Amino acid sequence: MSVTWTISVGGRSYGPYSLEQMKLFQGEGRLAPHSLVLREGEEQMHYASEDNELAALFPAPREPQAPAKAGPVDPTPKFGRDSRPAGERSRYFIVAEMKSGSIAALEEEISRFGASFQFMPQTWILVSEVSINTIRSELIQKLGKLDALIVIDTTHDKAAWFNFGPEADTKMRRLWQREIAAAGT
Repeated sequence: MSVTWTISVGGRSYGPYSLEQMKLFQGEGRLAPHSLVLREGEEQMHYASEDNELAALFPAPREPQAPAKAGPVDPTPKFGRDSRPAGERSRYFIVAEMKSGSIAALEEEISRFGASFQFMPQTWILVSEVSINTIRSELIQKLGKLDALIVIDTTHDKAAWFNFGPEADTKMRRLWQREIAAAGT
């Protein structure tokens, strides 16, 4: 039998997940070295980077290189795997299902990322230079245990979501990653 892990996000546990699923989560920026995980058979949560098998998913940090041109260095931490050039704008479509309380904190956070417009209840369009993984990571901090979120980067054909449950998560991932030509079959 293969090893499985449970992931803790916002005080809720999700899983169990196989190593293949954990690799997918890491590739999507949903599993980070600081993610809390519990290996099957263990009793104590620990960081993913401290797990013998999961640590291999996170490359060792490279030595910082000097900036190409003089000027202040942005100390803001960058999250997720963003291969876009700095300053490239993306168009996002954000939908939240809020069951736990006020949406005001979420609206405020979305507006911090750039120009946004709420065109339907709990649905926004956003133009931002911030990566999809950073947006999702920051927004889920404003959600309760019953709330759900999906962020779609329409510029780069990417999606990131939170709290849809394992069955919906698997179906969404399969459909999103399927080739467009094959999606109709």
